[in-house]
Amino acid sequence: QLPLVESGGGLVQPGGSLRLSCAASGFTLHAKAIAWFRQAPGKEREGVSCITATSASTYYADSVKGRFTISRDNDKNTVTLQMDNLKPEDTGIYACAARSRVFCVGYDRDQSEFGSWGQGTQVNVST
Repeated sequence: QLPLVESGGGLVQPGGSLRLSCAASGFTLHAKAIAWFRQAPGKEREGVSCITATSASTYYADSVKGRFTISRDNDKNTVTLQMDNLKPEDTGIYACAARSRVFCVGYDRDQSEFGSWGQGTQVNVST
């Protein structure tokens, strides 16, 4: 069983919203930065958003700024990605990952630093 489990994906029309959740199984997300990545068909996996261990800072890819919001609940051991005003180009498999560092700096460049991953959840934005 993978250490992280994502849920909340699905099919939505452009302009719609989805709320993705990432839950840890068997370990704590405490003191770990958590990021969301996505991979569209035929494209490389890219960083979408990241939140530091204490929620002090959040980071977003330029393509999702103002539309996506990342948050975490350390008591519930979960991280959420609220996605609003979805566009067809947001289509892809979204996966969350944990990094054994409290900060997000470089999260989108150093994916190998994320040692714990989920299986991903499919997001389709289409009419």
